[in-house]
Amino acid sequence: MTVRLAISAGDPAGVGPEVSVRALASVALEAPPLLFGDAADLGPRLAALGLADRVELIDVGRCDPEVVRRHEDHAASGLIALASLDGAIDAVRAGRAAAVVTAPVSKAAITLCGQPFVGQTEHLARRAGLADDDVTMMFLGPRLSVSLVTTHLSIRAVPDAITAERVRRATVHLAEALVALEAAHGASITVSGLNPHAGEHGLFGDEETRVIAPVLASLRGLSPFVEGRLALAGPQPAEAAFRMAQAAVHAGVVAMFHDQATIASKLLDWGSAVNVTWGLPFVRTSVDHGVAFDAARSGRIDPEGMIAAVELGARLARGRRGGGA
Repeated sequence: MTVRLAISAGDPAGVGPEVSVRALASVALEAPPLLFGDAADLGPRLAALGLADRVELIDVGRCDPEVVRRHEDHAASGLIALASLDGAIDAVRAGRAAAVVTAPVSKAAITLCGQPFVGQTEHLARRAGLADDDVTMMFLGPRLSVSLVTTHLSIRAVPDAITAERVRRATVHLAEALVALEAAHGASITVSGLNPHAGEHGLFGDEETRVIAPVLASLRGLSPFVEGRLALAGPQPAEAAFRMAQAAVHAGVVAMFHDQATIASKLLDWGSAVNVTWGLPFVRTSVDHGVAFDAARSGRIDPEGMIAAVELGARLARGRRGGGA
């Protein structure tokens, strides 16, 4: 069965529209993708790259060109970004596409338009009828694959959010993704600690001994942590976990909080890591960067992240259609 992608072009004042069309010019797809956004802005971009007949452009409304030229948070651009995202989600849920690929949005801009918004990952979960905790944010790259136990929280709130169910979910989802991508052959996943030195036997916090270690003990005998496919290590000091993953000792890392994961991912795989939401009833991939108003303002726009997101979205969708994901 042919795989079609639904792509949201993101915030029209950021780099989303440009990286979207440039990615589509660089990737050979099985079927014309659905591209959601401001058609008055996207149409000329597609035509300039010879894509007008290769992309089904779906207009979600017009953003004032003056707002676009400002390249900053604005309710008008937030409204278009949210409409684009919802249009892509609706297309997948209706069976018109097999995967959602999202360009970056501004959480602040969407909130300004009257929609409380903490992130695309959480919005996707809710639109799919799931709780935020039913899905996992992960970044899959050539040098590092990492999943997140918690996502968009203040650092102050993180320790109380490290629960057994969240650790279990992020660990199992990362294992499923690595197996689906055939990225794990007798390798291991390691789970990082929350505290310095993974708590140093309780000296610097007890999340490791009280929550994380018991979860890992319960998982080691379950699929996919059996039959030699994946070993499970940890809790391990975060700096050691990421260093060993970079050296290919581990196939992936489960991180406890947002920046613990993203600092490592952006240092090792900037421009090539893909933000994947695992646990949805459909495939979702995205770039690993934000709206980049400064890059949009200067015109120095790099589409490599969106190219990687489109390619992986198509690959995962093909795997799911074939039963592999």
